[in-house]
Amino acid sequence: MPLATTKTVPAKTTKLPAGYKPSENEKFMGVKQRKFFHQLLQNWKDDLLDVSRQTISTMQNDSLAHADVADRASSETDRSLELRASDRQRKLVSKIDAALRRVEERTFGYCEDTGEPISLARLIARPIATLSLDAQERHEQNERVGR
Repeated sequence: MPLATTKTVPAKTTKLPAGYKPSENEKFMGVKQRKFFHQLLQNWKDDLLDVSRQTISTMQNDSLAHADVADRASSETDRSLELRASDRQRKLVSKIDAALRRVEERTFGYCEDTGEPISLARLIARPIATLSLDAQERHEQNERVGR
């Protein structure tokens, strides 16, 4: 006879009410909060990838064959800035992917240093945060002292 197992509902299948915002009055990182942050992170990632695709398309369509030296220099400067921004976005997408993994693993929202919950306000403002505000301040202070 097979053992009875309890089945948990993944955050992906839970439907959130319109306009839902996480509240301190509900279970921290319960199904609704995990779904909210999963959607928030996935939408952010999708937006970044759309911008990246548009940038690549624009760069491919733009011609660097300018007759005027000043126009060529300006175009190369613009291209350099776009590449730098694209690199920053790539790194941010990597951090978002890591946060999405933490949501799936149910470790999202907890400080990597202390294990304590990170405030909802901080997570909404910076969903890729891995440290509580106090731990982040200590980390930055240690960095300043180390220099």
